[in-house]
Amino acid sequence: MRIYLHTLGCKVNQYESQALETIFREAGHEIVPEPSGCDAVVVNTCAVTAESVRKSRQALRRLRTECPDAVVAVCGCWPQAEPGAPGPLGADVVYGSGDRRRFAADVEKAFADRTPVRRVDSALSRRTFEPLPPGNTAPRNRALLKIEDGCVNFCAYCIIPYVRGPVRSLPAAQIASCAARLEAEGYREIVLTGIEIASYGRDLPERPSLADAVCAAAAAAPGARLRLGSLEPRAVTEAFCRALADTGRVCPHFHLSLQSGCDETLARMRRKYDTARFFESTRLLRRYFPGCGLTADLIVGFPGETEAEFAKTLSFVGSCAFSSMHIFPYSVRRGTAAADLPDKISTAEKRGRAKRAAAVAAASKDAFLRAQIGTVQQVLFESEGSGGWLGHAGNYALVLASGTNLRNRVANVQITGLKDGKLLGNLLV
Repeated sequence: MRIYLHTLGCKVNQYESQALETIFREAGHEIVPEPSGCDAVVVNTCAVTAESVRKSRQALRRLRTECPDAVVAVCGCWPQAEPGAPGPLGADVVYGSGDRRRFAADVEKAFADRTPVRRVDSALSRRTFEPLPPGNTAPRNRALLKIEDGCVNFCAYCIIPYVRGPVRSLPAAQIASCAARLEAEGYREIVLTGIEIASYGRDLPERPSLADAVCAAAAAAPGARLRLGSLEPRAVTEAFCRALADTGRVCPHFHLSLQSGCDETLARMRRKYDTARFFESTRLLRRYFPGCGLTADLIVGFPGETEAEFAKTLSFVGSCAFSSMHIFPYSVRRGTAAADLPDKISTAEKRGRAKRAAAVAAASKDAFLRAQIGTVQQVLFESEGSGGWLGHAGNYALVLASGTNLRNRVANVQITGLKDGKLLGNLLV
């Protein structure tokens, strides 16, 4: 078969789509970059927000129209949440967010005999981690490694615990094996990711921590640098920071899940920390990783968020001095507790607040980038662009420098300036 994969959503979805590529290739199939003329289409969907569902539905409709003779298979969080939705839109194979190897086999079966397949389990009943092949057959600089799946936080706005199930973790020995393999394949950076990696290990008999997982990967892949996925602030303790810093392999960039800078709003969201605890996390990370980049997610216009509460959020965001932010206007997600909350914020007001928050975030990002001028940054170069080679520093700032054949090379760069959101620098020999 000639198979086209279309992926929406988070890094976990990206990882699982890459694993599907490997599974299909090992079975003798070809992965194609465009849907035209393909035999099968795979749509790996997202359901984290109502907008994500809309985009997933839109992608399915479009690809069904573009590929009328192909088998169309849908998997991921959207059909897990709404099992009956993809079929009427033209999906031949419908799976949820698990059992990727059986999914691949059923895509083959549907192609062979044109038999529709629908298998969606109960995510809340899952108890084991599904190991999938890491890496990708295409040359890449950065590899994703999923070490955890599931979440039991049940925040008021979030559907993810219902579509991903409880916490399941990849044992540290297997993390080490995967990391060693990825380094041997030439990857210079490994991103440890999951649905809620701060909960890593709570399901395993030995109760290892996320720090244990990081240390296992660092010891197994001493030539690769490590980067972490999104962190719940309570995971950032002094012991955690010390253990990561002692490896000497962890990139000084951390993404913290903020969502609001107002304690009253955080309580309505059912977040399990307040702004004081969040700020303590930023202080600890900056103490053990001086000059690190700190990024965060922010939801604006959550039900009941008053102008005074939003003003608290803006003030708190400014005090955190983030290097970058992802800002989302709240959207109602059916099946969550927040969907039934009163005092909804108008669309116009949510957009206005998002714009105001973005202005604060942009000023913070600019200040962070300007502070890098004069420093030396370790950069993983990824692609050749206009005026030189582009890559990401350890703190995740984008860097442009001149050189020859720098792809997949980690090098020290003296930062000399800033232009169009990119740091400019000179390669140090």
